[in-house]
Amino acid sequence: MSAVKIKDITQALEAWAPNATQQSYDNVGLQVGDPNHFVNTCLIALDLTPSLIDEAIEAKAELIITHHPLIFRPLKSVTTSRWHGALIHRLIKHDIALYCIHTNLDAAYDGVSFALAEQLGLEKISFLRPTPNAMVKLVTFVPLSHLDAVRVAMKNAGAGHIGDYEGCSFVTEGTGYFSPGESADPTIGKAGGQEEKVHEARLEVELPGWKVSSVTKALREAHPYEEVAFDVLPMQKADTRTGMGAIGVLPSPIPLEAFLDRVTAKLTTPSAQFVGDTGTMVQRIAVCGGSGSDLIGDAMRMGADAYVTADVTYHRFFEVLNTQGTPQMALINIGHYETEACTEELLAKWLGARFGDVKFQKTSEKTSPIQYYISSKTSG
Repeated sequence: MSAVKIKDITQALEAWAPNATQQSYDNVGLQVGDPNHFVNTCLIALDLTPSLIDEAIEAKAELIITHHPLIFRPLKSVTTSRWHGALIHRLIKHDIALYCIHTNLDAAYDGVSFALAEQLGLEKISFLRPTPNAMVKLVTFVPLSHLDAVRVAMKNAGAGHIGDYEGCSFVTEGTGYFSPGESADPTIGKAGGQEEKVHEARLEVELPGWKVSSVTKALREAHPYEEVAFDVLPMQKADTRTGMGAIGVLPSPIPLEAFLDRVTAKLTTPSAQFVGDTGTMVQRIAVCGGSGSDLIGDAMRMGADAYVTADVTYHRFFEVLNTQGTPQMALINIGHYETEACTEELLAKWLGARFGDVKFQKTSEKTSPIQYYISSKTSG
């Protein structure tokens, strides 16, 4: 019997893909269930469907994790006569919890688009669009006796991560002055006492804006002063540890036609819409799992030879053409499900490596309702 609770799993996931990094329209997290229930078996899928719940019941799963949320918008009712209500009723009846990890996993380092890039054989992978203007600088003042304790506490809370380096900070020394008020409880001096001065360090660290709350909490807990002075300053700097899409390179250039064969084979789809010359050699490849039309310009600016994504509408294909109508970059449109199906394996492996007592099982179902019709007839 596992001693792992639902909240243990969700906390681990949210340390990797924090809820604060989800898109404004999204709704991630635990949507149905008790976070304190124990988990022996967890079923992982892209979408919640009636057949998926059947599979979870058969597997005796206490938890389902899906990429796409069941509840995107507030529900006006939860009745068995409606799609959402019927699924929620079944989950509750069988005591199965539902957790959803969507655009926060898209934005995570080694998240959905990274998994898609690896599936297509790309190397040297990085974000296609790192989260812009996301970084802030936190400056605080610490007595030298507690400098290391405060610095390490802030590091452990996620501050000071720059590129491939962790715990980055800068320290300068100086003198701090203060006069304790009558109701103060000062670490140095006494309430209502004379002006004090102390040798202090100015400690500076960088962090994403969404980590400010957790880092300042750690700062206050480690700092000896009753009142902790700190500033949070905006920076015109992207967060390279979160973002959208991914870009990488193939080990060697191949013709676009061969790459299209690879895409359709790896993503198990019978067709692909594309713009491009099938004889063109491609090597630098951009990808985005799910709806990635908004990143077409980013892929072109980053010098991609081809961009693979989903849900590209007709008029967006014209954006890759130059004034002569020649494609400047191949644009490949694959199904939404097909570009994100790798999420199931991604989550199963990631969680399995961290919770050995829990069985993480990918669904055997294809949850997408979309089918493809390939005509055997040709026009002429």
